[in-house]
Amino acid sequence: MAQDDLLTALKVYEPELIAIRHDIHRHPEVGFAETRTAALVADCLRRWGLEVTEGIAKTGVVATLKGRQQGQRAIGLRADLDALHIQEVPGRVHGSTVPGKMHACGHDGHTAMLLGAARYLVEHPDDFGGTVTFIFQPAEEGLGGGRAMVEEGLFDRFPVDAVYGMHNMPGIPVGEFRTRTGPFLAASDTWSVVFRGTGGHGGAGAHLATDATLPLAHFILALQTIVSRNVAAIDTAVVSVGSIAGGDAGSPNIIPSQVTVTGTARSYKPKVRDLIERRLEEIAYAQAAAFGCSAEVVYRRRYPPLITHAEPTAVSVAAAAALVGADKVDTDCPPFTGSEDFAFMLQARPGGFIMIGNGAAEDGAVHHVHTPEYDFNDEILTLGAAYWVQLVRTELGGA
Repeated sequence: MAQDDLLTALKVYEPELIAIRHDIHRHPEVGFAETRTAALVADCLRRWGLEVTEGIAKTGVVATLKGRQQGQRAIGLRADLDALHIQEVPGRVHGSTVPGKMHACGHDGHTAMLLGAARYLVEHPDDFGGTVTFIFQPAEEGLGGGRAMVEEGLFDRFPVDAVYGMHNMPGIPVGEFRTRTGPFLAASDTWSVVFRGTGGHGGAGAHLATDATLPLAHFILALQTIVSRNVAAIDTAVVSVGSIAGGDAGSPNIIPSQVTVTGTARSYKPKVRDLIERRLEEIAYAQAAAFGCSAEVVYRRRYPPLITHAEPTAVSVAAAAALVGADKVDTDCPPFTGSEDFAFMLQARPGGFIMIGNGAAEDGAVHHVHTPEYDFNDEILTLGAAYWVQLVRTELGGA
């Protein structure tokens, strides 16, 4: 089938894919609580004739499909299910009906695109050989649903030779794709530091207090030297403060006995990750000691860097180029300092990851992910589904 014919064939599914996407968008569910979303996905897959397994990592859904061509290879295609704790801007017809929660990263669209591909492949099993495993993963947003699926034996129960992921990206024009081989998205860590002193009266007894706000202030400033003076200029790292808590606004004359600061760290190389953790602890303890306080540091390594593999990435590129032309596929996209827990699946199996354009900034209606204004672009549902289909045909012999 020619690529124009593939897009035309998938265009027939577009109204249903939009309806599915809007339904999921109206009913957002956060990590490990995607019960309605998972049930919708499982119901669609079963109606279309796939073998479905539910309950992997609580709310994960997996379906398998065998092609009719000769072939023994197996690949996994992954989409994510969860929403975020964000209040959506009002006024959308398909807007969130759940206060404080919305699909602000496009996982509703990711799910709909993979469902579209699954439906097409069920109806065209002669297009490929081997096995396709459709993976609908819960809890991508910070809770490690990808790790949970792997740890619960995802690839033991559903063996694959390669696994693939895709994410939409605002700012990339519709009809374009971006990827790279090697480090693509950053490791994501969180940290917290609690500084403790004696506290005291801010007016009458400030000279008697051990003031925990002083090491906090100096720590925040010194923290910025990790990237500027400890990380090599040719490496990439980010260390940011996300929250500060201490004292009570109702008692501004009280020096708090305890203050807490939390933040995030991003990196690509293990040695840089180790350096950030070590220097953050050294700075916290040194500043605490300088002002007669104590410090408690907790550094949590959450998501590893997302590192793609050469051969699967070449398959991703070939599939995308077959649809939109090689000139519309950037194969050397600069790494992002965002993170993705698809990284856990890429640690377990070789694979590729690609960005699909959600709309260029000059379109005027493009908003970044994780903001109240963001919305997935329904215009790319067919193209995204076609990418998955073409990847299967390229990888499993049907190109």
